[in-house]
Amino acid sequence: MTPQAPTPAYRRLSVEERRSQLLDAALGLFAHRVPEDVSLDDVAEAAGVSRPLVYRYFPGGKQQLYEAALRSAADELEQCFDEPHDGPPLPRLARALDRYLTFVDEHDAGFSALLQGGSVVETSRTTAIVDGVRRAAAEHILSHLGVTDPGPRLRMTVRMWITAVEAASLIWLDEDKQPPADELRDWLVEQFVAVLTVTAGRDPQTAALVTGLAEDG
Repeated sequence: MTPQAPTPAYRRLSVEERRSQLLDAALGLFAHRVPEDVSLDDVAEAAGVSRPLVYRYFPGGKQQLYEAALRSAADELEQCFDEPHDGPPLPRLARALDRYLTFVDEHDAGFSALLQGGSVVETSRTTAIVDGVRRAAAEHILSHLGVTDPGPRLRMTVRMWITAVEAASLIWLDEDKQPPADELRDWLVEQFVAVLTVTAGRDPQTAALVTGLAEDG
């Protein structure tokens, strides 16, 4: 008799590995479908596991799984702005936007459901997660600008621009990702300088910052 090939050894996943697998499956589904259209059966099928196993790790059901997936996506988005402090600040901002727009591109239609709210499963906890991303992005940007104690006008300007980036990203998806991502990135950086320049007319701290950016350029 011809000896049979040995059966590959089954490796039991650790708790963290299994949880990560389920979150990856959920994120893959939420990336292209709104949460209302994704069931636990869909997640189980995508992960290649049973529905009871999904419940074992997320006993709160779909809401708990959605919030965990949102937190995972939020962590990834926060990292987009965690750019090394090398070179002038505006090129750093451009590199951060490259990563941000790549995330938007990869999550496509699910970007709104994942990070912009508007879902029936939205809660105060999911809203807090999304707001945390915006606040973290603002802190990273201010750090890149070398500002440790921003005044209210500068802080407001940075956070307003982050909101504009989010809105532009959603419109970009609606417009079939036109203009190309690199053009959108450059445009958003130019808008950042423009809103800082407007604020500089009313705020000495921002005026000094704009002068410094011009010298770096």
